[in-house]
Amino acid sequence: MKTTHVLELSDIKQIAAAAEAEASKHQWAVTIAIVDGGGHLLHLARLDGAAPVSAHIAQAKAHTAALGRRESKGYEDMINGGRTSFLSAPAIEGLLEGGVPIMKDGQCLGAVGVSGVKSSEDAQIARAGIAAIGL
Repeated sequence: MKTTHVLELSDIKQIAAAAEAEASKHQWAVTIAIVDGGGHLLHLARLDGAAPVSAHIAQAKAHTAALGRRESKGYEDMINGGRTSFLSAPAIEGLLEGGVPIMKDGQCLGAVGVSGVKSSEDAQIARAGIAAIGL
């Protein structure tokens, strides 16, 4: 048996606050989703002005990053590189940059997905949130 790390409510609140602060600093209207290691939603915040569809996209990006244990950008890059068969991968819908896994000691604790601005900016917000807990 192994001992695993898990996100606690205080971690989720810190991640969410830091991600929201990063978005607010740039006046970016986004949705921020945080999921656990199985891709289950723990937190969702659609900031003022964010498009309703961004709530679906942010969750999908977070889910994909958690299940794949890698940034969702990797899948986008594979598809753009010609591996279009990845579009049919089961249970993976957020194949765009902006989903970032939360990793500790080689384990995936969950992920943050952001949608609403340029994909690279979405990822910037997600990373800022994760950095708030020292990861």
